[in-house]
Amino acid sequence: MKIELEKVKPYDIENRSFEIIESELPHELDPQLAPIIKRAIHTAADFDYADNLCFSEDVVNKVLDSIKNGASIVTDTQMVKAGINKTELKKYGGEVFCFMSDDDVREAAKKNNSTRARASMDKAAQLDKPLIFAIGNAPTALIRLYELIQNNEIKPELVIGVPVGFVNVVQAKELIMQCDVPYIVAKGRKGGSNVAAAISNALLYMLRDENND
Repeated sequence: MKIELEKVKPYDIENRSFEIIESELPHELDPQLAPIIKRAIHTAADFDYADNLCFSEDVVNKVLDSIKNGASIVTDTQMVKAGINKTELKKYGGEVFCFMSDDDVREAAKKNNSTRARASMDKAAQLDKPLIFAIGNAPTALIRLYELIQNNEIKPELVIGVPVGFVNVVQAKELIMQCDVPYIVAKGRKGGSNVAAAISNALLYMLRDENND
């Protein structure tokens, strides 16, 4: 069987990928949300994100303003941290934090018989700055965030809730959508660190494109 390869120059691969996504979308997207949804689809090669990404009211405008005002991003994995475009975030004074490997977080988790993801959210709550949470792996991080929000111990600028898995994943996402905070959540079991980074970058690239107009 002869296989025909599409001839695409290296620097055109991403553009061509988005052209294919655009042509295969199951339905029209909200123009304001489309860049986020399409980047999630691009990262996971999964068109389910056209329907399972949920957005709180006016979340894009609120979060872009927060980034412009220096919001930083807290993640639950080093993979998310590595995947976020830190150069773009730094333009506005923000940085990316992941406390999962910190000794004090490890010790707190051991002492309290909890996960490091949960303990890392407690450490993040001590930061005196506007924060965006990009959670792509640990539902326990989302559950702890929910508790901290309900106890008025933290007020995130945004919660990106896209952990992947089976145990308490769906429930953790539903809890975040009950909070009075801006959110972008992937309903159901799908998600992952790559999707959390992709959504973060989509927001940063929206600002970049806005500034280049």
